[in-house]
Amino acid sequence: MAFLRGFVRSVDRLNEAVGGVLSFATLACVVVCFMVAVLRYVAGIGFVWMQETYVWLHAAVFLVGAGYTFKVGGHVRVDLFYRGASPRRRAWIDLLGCVFFLFPWLGVVSGASWRFFIASYAIGESSGQPGGMPALYVLKFMLVAFCLLVGLQGLALMARSVLVLRGDESHATRLEGEGEGEGEAAR
Repeated sequence: MAFLRGFVRSVDRLNEAVGGVLSFATLACVVVCFMVAVLRYVAGIGFVWMQETYVWLHAAVFLVGAGYTFKVGGHVRVDLFYRGASPRRRAWIDLLGCVFFLFPWLGVVSGASWRFFIASYAIGESSGQPGGMPALYVLKFMLVAFCLLVGLQGLALMARSVLVLRGDESHATRLEGEGEGEGEAAR
């Protein structure tokens, strides 16, 4: 049980750190996009690498930040059975959802994205545009990072579920709006 608690804490910390770093990437994306527009429409100049930079930053926020989003419950969830369920029932739904939906899907995506990344890295692929970003494989590696971070967070969710099923409801999944009042009263 101590191992599971430690694993959950470690994965949560990792994805929180990644989310914190990527919050700055979001700001950088906005700044770079603004600069591209100002340079193009005010100064009449443009740089392909700058345009590609904000696309890369945007991709990093969504792909690499998906594990953080999963951790905080920001992904779409079908609440038909989940919202009114007890912590034990939620734990079963989370556990079975990871086993039958999340991990098979991640297996397919990670297999394809790994091959995609390796092929790009092997040839030293860069942007197809003159003056574009070098090392396009870094962008493609973000797909691999997505699978890794979401997969780790899925394992942490499964560990939480096991802890809840063994009686430790302090690790129960809480939904948005469930705080000290509503969520605690429902238990």
